[in-house]
Amino acid sequence: MDPLLAYRAEFPILQRCTYLVSNSLGAMPRGVPDRLAEYVDAWEGRGVRAWAEGWWEMPVTVGNELAPLIGAYPGEVAMVPTVTLAQAAVLSALNYPAARDTVVMTALDFPSVRYAVEQLAPRLGARVEIVPSDDGVTIDTERLCAAITERTRLVAISHVLFRSAAILDVARVCAHAHAMGALVSLDGYHAAGVMPVDVRAIGCDFYSAGVLKWLCGGPGGSFLWASPAMSAQFAPTLTGWQAHARPFAFDETMDYAGGAWRWLGGTPVVPALYANLEGPRIVRRAGIEAIRAKSMRQTAHLVALADARGYAVSAPRDPAHRGGTVAFDVPHAAEVARALLARDVVIDYRPGAGIRVAPHFYTSDAEVERVVAEIDDILATSAWKTFEGVRSTVT
Repeated sequence: MDPLLAYRAEFPILQRCTYLVSNSLGAMPRGVPDRLAEYVDAWEGRGVRAWAEGWWEMPVTVGNELAPLIGAYPGEVAMVPTVTLAQAAVLSALNYPAARDTVVMTALDFPSVRYAVEQLAPRLGARVEIVPSDDGVTIDTERLCAAITERTRLVAISHVLFRSAAILDVARVCAHAHAMGALVSLDGYHAAGVMPVDVRAIGCDFYSAGVLKWLCGGPGGSFLWASPAMSAQFAPTLTGWQAHARPFAFDETMDYAGGAWRWLGGTPVVPALYANLEGPRIVRRAGIEAIRAKSMRQTAHLVALADARGYAVSAPRDPAHRGGTVAFDVPHAAEVARALLARDVVIDYRPGAGIRVAPHFYTSDAEVERVVAEIDDILATSAWKTFEGVRSTVT
């Protein structure tokens, strides 16, 4: 018996389909409607008084719930709408003199973050250097470290790459960056909730992630951890009134609050914060070490199944270097992905990677085998042809 399967009852969608897309949107916990009802009751019954009765503090109190999942302490994690904004806030907090004006990223970082950094950096006097990938699956650590020099101000890279689930050696990168006098801001969206994360052991300066995916917390719930040393030294220019030490004094000048508060922005998205709570609480109960062990076993099985069929696998072979997703390419992959969705096997597709399959702690071994069996049938019967020219609805 797999004890983690006891948590399947917490996720209603698992009764209706084979859900293998937690790398994109985690399944909704059944307790979320109750949390949203609490929000509705507070708004309906307390009106504006709800701000003073908990709403205003929620970006930090919810952050406190997430802190243990990344090795952080209370008061260090701020909830923000998106990781893109979190990374942009970090970028905006630094200065970029001519002798130290470079931001290092990689070709395999999530495009949304790259868009923001590449647009914002020149306005701040910074330049962006992109470290390429030789295979489209991972980034060579030596090559990445070689790009981090005395001119580097910030290294803004992914902990786990979104297309291939390759885990970067971020502890080594952080050690090298600090030796060069640079800071490191990690995007951990594809790490948090499916593998152990310890920001202090990693040695990073900033860590952003979200609850949308493996933490099953829904949209609108991203978060930023800044080390106490960084919060004491820096504050973002991309800011808002929640970051003010006395927001309701309505001062004409900015006076930053301390700790996680200084990384907040404007008025928080309160409904999302209510919804964000349930998933991370379940993940904490399930235990991240047990989740990681199961993930490594099931993704290894997926790789073996793909190999047996000759499908090209776009993921690291070593489970220790692989996150929770296995992407493999099959003939007519985009159409096959749409056919899978029509059969209630929920996955996603990424150009250059193929079909991404993401079992989670609530996934049964039978479901892992089902997705490959369905692919076999779709190809054998040419059922994929029905979906030529049909646009996928899964992002």
